[in-house]
Amino acid sequence: MTEKTPSKYLINLEKYFANDNPVLLRSAKVFHDLDQIEYDLGLIEADETTASKNSWWPIISLIGGNSTAKSRFINSYLNIQQVASGIQATNHKFTVLLQNSQNNSATLPGTALDVDPRYPFYQISRKMEQLQKGEGNRINSYLELKTINSDRLKGKLFIDTPNISAVETNPINSMFIKHIVENSDLVLVFTDVFESASPMLDDLIQDITLHQDSNKFVYLIDDPLATLNPGKANEIIASWQRKLSGTGLNTGQFIIVPNQQNSINPLDKVDFSEIDERMSNVAYNRSYRVLDSLEKNIREIEDVIIPEVKNGILLWKERVNISSMIILCFIAILAVFAEINVGILEFLIDPIIGPILIAILLAIMVPVHLLMSRLHAKLIITKLNERQKELHLMENLANLFEKNLTFVRMLLPINEPAAWNKKIKARLIELSDKTKNLVQSLNDNFGTYDEQVFTDYQEDEQSDYVDLSKFKT
Repeated sequence: MTEKTPSKYLINLEKYFANDNPVLLRSAKVFHDLDQIEYDLGLIEADETTASKNSWWPIISLIGGNSTAKSRFINSYLNIQQVASGIQATNHKFTVLLQNSQNNSATLPGTALDVDPRYPFYQISRKMEQLQKGEGNRINSYLELKTINSDRLKGKLFIDTPNISAVETNPINSMFIKHIVENSDLVLVFTDVFESASPMLDDLIQDITLHQDSNKFVYLIDDPLATLNPGKANEIIASWQRKLSGTGLNTGQFIIVPNQQNSINPLDKVDFSEIDERMSNVAYNRSYRVLDSLEKNIREIEDVIIPEVKNGILLWKERVNISSMIILCFIAILAVFAEINVGILEFLIDPIIGPILIAILLAIMVPVHLLMSRLHAKLIITKLNERQKELHLMENLANLFEKNLTFVRMLLPINEPAAWNKKIKARLIELSDKTKNLVQSLNDNFGTYDEQVFTDYQEDEQSDYVDLSKFKT
């Protein structure tokens, strides 16, 4: 087994989490162990890592509708007024907001996000290309990165989505919305979005419904009446709860969004305490998301990758065997004609000539069988490459399949992928157990139990069992 060196991506993650997040630091080591297994199977290259499948940044997405509520909130919450010139309510692009120490804001093209595994849109152009031919090259028309000097952005990524009423209805934008809802740790949904007359609204409601039990949604109500008359706040929230319940959205927190426009004194400091409280938990949500991704990556090997390659091997063997049988049938037909015209049966049963003829037949069929194996393997490799794209896998299915193109495996009926054995399976189980332990460690940040009491309970249970056994006849 060749030892895989940790990827630069993982090394940087370990440095980043060395001091403030021991759970994610340990998870980076589990990711490396998983990378070693996939490297041994030929699924990834030496410089690749499965940790790049998901962004490790805490991700907050903002989704709005017809009004300027979302853009006003961003400008006010980030306390950067010059943002107003770059982030408009009618913006047609998905904009990733990233903290930067410089006073001047900078805007980078979508390709900057597409090629960087640290961000949640890594290799998104491939999905775009699959949905619509040629759209992958137009990623800059859909996506951009904007840097902003704001303390509230430190250690986080904000994704500002185009207003539902302004975004064009097409498969690419629908895919972006779905991708954002699925991968975000917190989604701020402005209730004006439900007043939009756009076909995209139905898709959005469907995406939220699929993930609404994840406790990641906060519905922000921008209502001047609630600010001017706090007594009306509960009534307004209840009204929106009933309205959204009618669309199938039954969970999520509702917050009246404060902003400078509704403040009596423009110099007053806006109170974002409720929103800040949710923001403070985003880092924990990110940790659970990363560990969930790690668990899925481990299961994906046995549940998705190996079955795909195994199906490829079975199809390959079937096609090769059929091709070889056709050739054998052709030889048998020639032998029948030869027997009718010349008479060769006596040669086949001859104790000397018969084995020689069989040896000649094998000398012909073995190379033919190997040649057929190589030819059909090329077709299977093409099919596996297509399946890899369809399933959005970074793992190279074709490379694992090619490990089976050996002399022995081409001749014998071996259907299990090369290198897939009990040792690999045991290592995956071990990594899965480590991941579960990391989740428990993360849970310990929120609650503890008395370990001594638990130990005493176990001892008592064992003691009771021993005492009772004395009375058995």
